[in-house]
Amino acid sequence: QLQLVESGGGLVQPGGSLRLSCAASGAFLNYYTVGWFRQAPEKEREGIACISSLDVSPVYLDSVKGRFTASRDNAKKTLYLQMNNLKPEDTAVYYCHIPGISNSWGQGTQVTVSS
Repeated sequence: QLQLVESGGGLVQPGGSLRLSCAASGAFLNYYTVGWFRQAPEKEREGIACISSLDVSPVYLDSVKGRFTASRDNAKKTLYLQMNNLKPEDTAVYYCHIPGISNSWGQGTQVTVSS
């Protein structure tokens, strides 16, 4: 069965960088479109990046374009989210998800951007 585990979050100052990882087990990522999502305190969960199973560039939420880069390594069964020039409003719990599998959410990893 599928399990997704996010990691790499932490506390970072504004302008700093983090690289998140999402490791999958029990499934082959090459079969699916995958995504990164986040949920800030008292806010709705929002999608921030979508990576197609096709050989096309990821699609990003406007607020993270030019700062975040999503990628996938199907051989390693791992997703990545490189986050640069982080802002306080990026503070949230970050999740990976396979939209085609409704209960595929991981536990999330906390990202806190603060001086």
